[in-house]
Amino acid sequence: MKRWTKVMAGVAAIALATAGCAGSGGGDEGGGNEQAAGEPRTLTVWLMNGSAPETLTDELNKEFEQANDGVTVKYEVQEWNGIQDKLTTALASQNPPDVIELGNTQAPAFAAEGVLTDLTGDVDSLSGDQWLASLKASGEWDGKQYSTPFYAANREVIYRTDMFEQAGITAPPTSRQEWLDAITKLKAKFGGDKQFQPLYLPGQNWYALLSFIYDEGGDIAEKDGTDFKATLDSDEAKAGLEFYKQIVDASGTTAPKDNDEQNPEQAGIYGQGKVAMMIALPWEVDTAAKDNADIKTKTSAFPIPSKNAGDTAPVFQGGSNLAVPVNSKNADLAKDYLKLLLSSKYQTQLAEAGMVPGASTDLSALDANPISKAMAEASQNGKAVPATPKWATIEAGQNPLKDMLTAYLTGAKDIDAATKDANSALDAAFTG
Repeated sequence: MKRWTKVMAGVAAIALATAGCAGSGGGDEGGGNEQAAGEPRTLTVWLMNGSAPETLTDELNKEFEQANDGVTVKYEVQEWNGIQDKLTTALASQNPPDVIELGNTQAPAFAAEGVLTDLTGDVDSLSGDQWLASLKASGEWDGKQYSTPFYAANREVIYRTDMFEQAGITAPPTSRQEWLDAITKLKAKFGGDKQFQPLYLPGQNWYALLSFIYDEGGDIAEKDGTDFKATLDSDEAKAGLEFYKQIVDASGTTAPKDNDEQNPEQAGIYGQGKVAMMIALPWEVDTAAKDNADIKTKTSAFPIPSKNAGDTAPVFQGGSNLAVPVNSKNADLAKDYLKLLLSSKYQTQLAEAGMVPGASTDLSALDANPISKAMAEASQNGKAVPATPKWATIEAGQNPLKDMLTAYLTGAKDIDAATKDANSALDAAFTG
């Protein structure tokens, strides 16, 4: 559906308040918020392709216009591809859109550049008591709130119900040990097929690694003021990395150890019918079904299990935030628009569309589908990557987490060398 983490290769400094730069109209130049009630005004809203369903935005925009005499919502759907440059240009102009959607890893960089409106004083009126903690953290910078949660998603274990049944697995695993036991049973049942894999897990799925590190009580970095210090060489991080290798070795997966889940696309591999499990996002099932429509009826999901029986492992939570550009001519209207979009009415509609709402603790709408239900169950234990402007370039560049995984899984480095080198590279990226 969307690529929340495909962001900002080369986040450069944004030229602030550059008069005359081109941008999408958010109001008349120099107009401020001085228009009289009922005077025609245009509120420009940029949301991303694949975000809010069209039925939601149609209803939302109609309701907002009816509640605000003389206001027209200029709703523009943006593409993820190229959005970084487009946002950079628009936010540097004197005439930006009034409401924008940002990937949660984009938000800290734009906040640090001073191009987003400080929303700290508006948190309560924007359903702040309902916000997802992970997305709230990604919208913070230097002790202030510059963007709000919009929606989120997290990975889960997608599995073949028919294969589980045939292997004698009567219930989804609820611990790491049960997960490993399920792999053993699947291999015993289907191992005669040389193409069969109980779990398809490529070597560089660092999103899965984060769950294992979090589950050990660790993290990839710790915060020090507005800075971060890498912690990949901690005992907890090493334990998470060791479990990654343990489950890769146990499954005997043929997935490449030097690439991620998109190369080749794991959903396509799962769709071929020879894989019992993959760690994936919910909509990857639809991707798998493009060439094998029947697979949807044989697929369900369970949360990534914890080492503690009965618990779910914490998960990396990707998602989108909402913000108001600092140069918006309609900041008052923009905040009212956010208030409506973050209300329970429209957050429930997001949940009904299969997303984890960013500003609602009511996830009951996700229960109708077992795949979205598993995502919702794990979402309450979600975490974000370090909320630093540097993160997007780390993720888009030579990601030290990927290099560490490949080096350790292939035996090129032992665990101490792999984590030490990754830690140094991450620290250099944080300060570079």
